[in-house]
Amino acid sequence: MSGAAQNIIEVRGLRTQFGAQVVHDGLDLDVRRGEVLGVVGGSGTGKSVLLRTIIGLNRPAAGSVRVLGVDMLRAPRAERARVERSWGVLFQNGALFSSLTVQQNVEAPLREARDLGLDDADIAELARLRIAMAGLAPGAAAKMPAELSGGMRKRAGLARALALDPQILFLDEPTAGLDPIGAAAFDQLIGRLQRALGLTVFMVTHDLDSLNAVCDRIAVLAERRVLAVGTMEEMLAVDHPWVREYFHGPRARAALRAG
Repeated sequence: MSGAAQNIIEVRGLRTQFGAQVVHDGLDLDVRRGEVLGVVGGSGTGKSVLLRTIIGLNRPAAGSVRVLGVDMLRAPRAERARVERSWGVLFQNGALFSSLTVQQNVEAPLREARDLGLDDADIAELARLRIAMAGLAPGAAAKMPAELSGGMRKRAGLARALALDPQILFLDEPTAGLDPIGAAAFDQLIGRLQRALGLTVFMVTHDLDSLNAVCDRIAVLAERRVLAVGTMEEMLAVDHPWVREYFHGPRARAALRAG
């Protein structure tokens, strides 16, 4: 299989900007089918902006974004909608509907997908399954988001992201705000789900433990582009000031020892 055939996401020549502020300029990135790719970079390098651009929430000034072989910036709306059904997204704080229970939040994308022909019983059962897959107890289904801890909100958001059985999972700082034990448990959950479901995972993170625990490759954003892509070991050989400081610091050494 050719390299292009293995890529589930291809970004070429991406330029994103907000007014006069240029965030990315000439950014290229490939995400391989079935891998966990961690995206890291300093503050303001546009990690979350890149994620939001790939999923269509930001319109770039130039470049192309292909997902599953479809040009997401130029394809007809119906074709884009078909591809969008192939991914799920977990935003930083879960982004749950505050007026809905966890069960109702997870049911929401299933109810929007009317072409699936699911009745209320099917939708409820699938939602309960996704809630269990995300590691939440059955009793969490009836809770409101305000009644959940930060870790539980992230798991509820993950359950909703999994609702339509996606091929691709986008995670935006999934362990931010969690204590070390909760973060490690969430990393383990992502790893189990990725292996069991054959997911491709695009994960924006600053957490060195997450990079070491679950990522197959790491993409470093710097100087408005992807500066380097490779394994944790390959990052250690990159000769760039920010990369050296990030991957050779005491926290990186501790993460590697733990790994």
